[in-house]
Amino acid sequence: MRNYEIMYILKADLDETARQNEIAKLNKILEDNGAKINKVDETMGLRELAYEIKGEKRGYYVVVEVTSDSKATDEFSRLVKIDSLVLRHIVVISHE
Repeated sequence: MRNYEIMYILKADLDETARQNEIAKLNKILEDNGAKINKVDETMGLRELAYEIKGEKRGYYVVVEVTSDSKATDEFSRLVKIDSLVLRHIVVISHE
């Protein structure tokens, strides 16, 4: 088991309820595949993007710290690529 940090950007036009539902759905993908979520950080929140992504100029940033094997993060990456509400994501190994 390794520690991972996952950052993803959601569409800015989601209302609070839709955004929280999407975050819960994405967290469930990780948990269903054996990951333990250590922290969900939304402090970056809504920001202007450096460049347009899928026609969007703003995005809502979420950072999730998890402990898992690569199976959970691989499945997460596979599913967010086809999720229309996620503009971009990255998964990195955390060395904390």
